[in-house]
Amino acid sequence: MATDFSRSLALLRKERGLSQRAAAVSLGVSQALLSHYETGAREPGLPFIVRACDFYGVSADFLLGRTMVRDGSSIDPNTIHDAQADNQNRLGRGSAAAILGRKMVVNAVSILFDLAGRSGSTALTAELTNYFGGAVYKIFRHFYAVSGVGEQVFFSAPNCAYAPAADADMSKSEARLLSILHQKTDPPGLPALSNDSLTAEYPQLVRSLLTLTHQAGDRAAKKIS
Repeated sequence: MATDFSRSLALLRKERGLSQRAAAVSLGVSQALLSHYETGAREPGLPFIVRACDFYGVSADFLLGRTMVRDGSSIDPNTIHDAQADNQNRLGRGSAAAILGRKMVVNAVSILFDLAGRSGSTALTAELTNYFGGAVYKIFRHFYAVSGVGEQVFFSAPNCAYAPAADADMSKSEARLLSILHQKTDPPGLPALSNDSLTAEYPQLVRSLLTLTHQAGDRAAKKIS
């Protein structure tokens, strides 16, 4: 049965355009053994994992499916690129609608994360990250599926199940988020949220939040009326 390791190992070889025979020679194993590793029929020892990491230029965490960051570097907020503050990136391409949509969503989500951070609840921030992460995963995978790459081994969840699985994960994160917000003891310290307070606190961002909220509310009302 395929594992995160076997999927990553097969993906890396195919990305290099290598046959199993050629990759096996470089990795110091037989083609048959490499095939077993790539299908999950057998598990390798530590020496092979080290050789594979060196050969493909990835970290052990990536090869074992513990992260999608290939160099295995940890997430440091001071080193993560901020697209919102970058005027030199490539995100200004496309239609005016695409640029507007990106700016509005980034602005609105920025407010939500700022509020979560100010609440003093790390759990609230974590569940907010998980929820939006699930949405990003779903849409990115939809894009990936039609991009012509075709190698779904890049992902751990199977094609037939990833969308409902992601929906379930997002629902679970939302349920935990609601539980944190409404807990009877030590609730998060969120400020009072009124139009005036939001405008004063986020003068350049609040219009995006209110516009998206209004549009989504209208769509929801039409679906339940």
